[in-house]
Amino acid sequence: MPDPTMTLKVARYRPEHQAEPYYDEYEIPYREDMVVLDALNHIKDEIDGSVAYRWSCRMGVCGSCGMMVNYRPRLTCSTFLREFYPKPIVVEPLENFPVIRDLVVDITDFLEKLTEVKPFIVGADRPLDQGEFLQTPDEVDRYKQFSMCINCMICYSACPVYAKDPEFMGPAVLALAHRYNLDSRDQGLAERMDIIGVETGIWDCTFVGECSVVCPKDVDPAAAIQRTKVAATTNGMTYFVWPFDRT
Repeated sequence: MPDPTMTLKVARYRPEHQAEPYYDEYEIPYREDMVVLDALNHIKDEIDGSVAYRWSCRMGVCGSCGMMVNYRPRLTCSTFLREFYPKPIVVEPLENFPVIRDLVVDITDFLEKLTEVKPFIVGADRPLDQGEFLQTPDEVDRYKQFSMCINCMICYSACPVYAKDPEFMGPAVLALAHRYNLDSRDQGLAERMDIIGVETGIWDCTFVGECSVVCPKDVDPAAAIQRTKVAATTNGMTYFVWPFDRT
């Protein structure tokens, strides 16, 4: 009896060879412990070295290997072949991003928006002799869930708002802004709210929730955005009723 195999249909885009995207099919050996990234690595090493894709840690930490797997955004390092065996698997670049080559997308838009919201602790500079910034377990728990984002951009590929309006800041950026706004050591809340509390920020989100469904780390960016909306509305009402305290 021959060893089991599977077919991978891989999206290709090599503009120097062909102006339009196309697909190549590869037959690869099948094992139950193989993930889609293993299959791509086998293709790269043993069949076709020209296939381009991103990956790094292979442990679901770096976020580099996000791709469309059978039309759904997934981390290929944690998507097992056995989930689809013996049917073919279609692997494509993440949707809603420009394709550079094959499975590699241009993430410049995400990185620029991420930089805008200052994804770091603001105003925490102080002399070392004043000691560490201590936090209680409850203070850490306030933001810990939202700090688990690995910048895989899978949520952007699933977001219908970002697909329709590329100016939308997007789920991961807004979730990370929320993470730092909740940090007891941070003093950048007002500055960030000026950036994200705009039409293309939190108010553009229609709460479809697909970003939270596909998130491989259970960050729940949809919840982060809705909580930020509540905070912005509450602050706005407070300023309206008591305009003298703007701290």
